[in-house]
Amino acid sequence: MEFYFFKIVGLLGGLALFLFGMDVMGKALERQAGGKLQTILAKMSSNVFKGFLLGMVVTAVIQSSSATTVMVVGFVNSGIMSLKQAVGVIMGSNIGTTVTAWILSLSGLEGDSFAIQLFKPATLAPLVAIIGIVLYMFTKSEKKKGIGTIMLGFMALMTGMDLMSGSMEFLKGEAWFAELMVSFTNPFVGILFGAILTAVIQSSSASIGILQGLCSTGSVTFGAAIPIILGQNIGTCVTAIMGAIGANRNARRTAMVHLLFNVVGALMFAVIFYGIGLFVEWQFLGDAAQAWDISVIHTGFNLIATAVLMPLNGLLVKLAYVLVPEVKEPETTALLDTRLMATPAVAVQRAHEVAGEMASDAAKAMYLAMGLTKKYESDVMEQIVELEDKTDRYEDALNTYLVQLSSKNLSVHDNRVLNTLLYTVSDIERVADHAMSVAKAAKEIEEKKIEFSKQAKGELAVLEQAVLDIVDRTVAAYGSFDREQASKIEPQEQVVDALVREVKSRHVRRLRDGLCTAEYGFVLEDLLIACERTADHCSNVAVEMLQVTEGKLEAHEYLNALKAGELHESAAFAEQFAQYKAQYAFPEDN
Repeated sequence: MEFYFFKIVGLLGGLALFLFGMDVMGKALERQAGGKLQTILAKMSSNVFKGFLLGMVVTAVIQSSSATTVMVVGFVNSGIMSLKQAVGVIMGSNIGTTVTAWILSLSGLEGDSFAIQLFKPATLAPLVAIIGIVLYMFTKSEKKKGIGTIMLGFMALMTGMDLMSGSMEFLKGEAWFAELMVSFTNPFVGILFGAILTAVIQSSSASIGILQGLCSTGSVTFGAAIPIILGQNIGTCVTAIMGAIGANRNARRTAMVHLLFNVVGALMFAVIFYGIGLFVEWQFLGDAAQAWDISVIHTGFNLIATAVLMPLNGLLVKLAYVLVPEVKEPETTALLDTRLMATPAVAVQRAHEVAGEMASDAAKAMYLAMGLTKKYESDVMEQIVELEDKTDRYEDALNTYLVQLSSKNLSVHDNRVLNTLLYTVSDIERVADHAMSVAKAAKEIEEKKIEFSKQAKGELAVLEQAVLDIVDRTVAAYGSFDREQASKIEPQEQVVDALVREVKSRHVRRLRDGLCTAEYGFVLEDLLIACERTADHCSNVAVEMLQVTEGKLEAHEYLNALKAGELHESAAFAEQFAQYKAQYAFPEDN
């Protein structure tokens, strides 16, 4: 009894270490890839074949077809990827996930040569661990630490595999285990077992690793391995199906395409393979399978299924539409899909994109509002109201999403992006609020028939252009986190402040000389406040991008030091300020 207890403890311990290593390695690989995953998948999967290649590469990198598929479901649900684009990626992910099996098959290497001994887990895992721990503990570079984490995860993965294999060797002489393996030669039983095992641990790579570990007993025959592998491909769909719960119809169809591809592929393979077996006896089915044999079967099945079903991708999509039909209710698209948080780097990238869209809407609102001061149109006013409401919804969604995302394990770069977004979305939303203030002032001008003097119109035209330019530069810098563009915003803001003071001064002189009325002054004050505060919010965004996210000076300290000439950027600031001051001169100053 004690013998079995210690063997089971060793087996479960090996499995725990194996799953932990796979998780650590996969997440570290995701962090190294960063938000590029979204850019690659969403923008470069223009056709099925290209999507297939990209899905294969991305899955091979992050070592999880389930993660890739859930990511794709999230993209479709967010409207950044079409169902047609998703099909190729899903097919490619099934090939990419076979890389793990080939890595694990190193445990089956046999021979006495130095090269073979070097690549056996008992030697390779410690060597990788030594290099990994040096990179992780004794380097400051985030990239090197990330590579070290990947290597440590690989070490845990291989060590766990070795432990499992060693712990399962006692099963060689167990009659009940031999009978169990024989039962799996029944295609229905084997497929069912493989599907259930993979569904429970939600990783086909892990279930394949367990099967490869069982091969050390010598009791896993080809006849048992083939149906189990077919079932494992079906079981891996559970993660995507669960991820699609609550998503829109196209996202649910994406998960359905994944299920159809794996189920149809498995059934097609089973029918053909076992159908031929009715007439031709497969001699090898009774032979014991080795770890590398599992890799060959796993890869071969997925390649055959993809070769057959890729030309029929349109049929799979049509079938998905039949199984997830259209309904009359309006379809909604998630602005920010929480499914993407399973891959935090991608979620950060998506949040950045949405924040960029919000900034563009705020800028559009300001452009429209400035136009209303020259010619008021009620339909344009309605557009501004809609844009302002939209930015409010953006702000609410982003704040909630970013707070949830802040608890995830992020790289230093992604954490800086996250902090920048957290501190700046309210500033972007306030730009839209000030656009509303400008629009309301324009409405008052129209209703009260207020007529500006020629001089006042010229001054406002210069000020408004300066504000629109700083908003444009802020949107451009914010969308790409362009630090060079961001560095030009603060001197431009200082010029806007100077223009506002000058407009006020000139208005007072005209009021004193009787050239304008106090009523005009009230509307002018509203316009000037909106312009000045819009520039202030743009400055806040720029300062956050330049300094605060890197843990340097606080915003006010940075600005004071910048203006006082205490920073190395101060010379460039003074030069740009002079340039903008000359650019935005009032007509009579030319």
